[in-house]
Amino acid sequence: MQIEAGIITISDRASRGQYDDLAGPALRQAAVARGWKILVESLVPDEKRDIQRAIREQIEKGCHVILTTGGTGVALRDVTPEAVLEIAVRELPGFGEVMRMESMKITHNAILSRNLAAVVDKSLVICLPGKPSGAVECLGFVAAAVPHCVDVLREASTGC
Repeated sequence: MQIEAGIITISDRASRGQYDDLAGPALRQAAVARGWKILVESLVPDEKRDIQRAIREQIEKGCHVILTTGGTGVALRDVTPEAVLEIAVRELPGFGEVMRMESMKITHNAILSRNLAAVVDKSLVICLPGKPSGAVECLGFVAAAVPHCVDVLREASTGC
């Protein structure tokens, strides 16, 4: 099955044009390199309603996987995990656990990350760091599990 994905960059400053979004394009390149088709990309501020609206819009456009970048730290404006969990059917804790565990081998600050994955409707939402290298690295740590997860969510025959 072709994985159709969306990317949402969550950043107050980038959404105001104060700096260029580098994480979204980095994730696009990483996803395309895995053979995923990018259907839509969005840039929103660190606001729960904007994040939730962008996720719902991408689901409506057919995204099996939605990659968010930004808003997973400990700053007061970092609300991505809360926004996603409010609309999620279920959380998939293994994704966040693996991302933090593997990232700890690179930087001790990974312990501050609140990366996660959750199911919203029948789509997988993966919340990644806002730093481009961190977003791509964390996606790499969990990408192998994505095709099977998408198959299960889409009720495709998985042989399990």
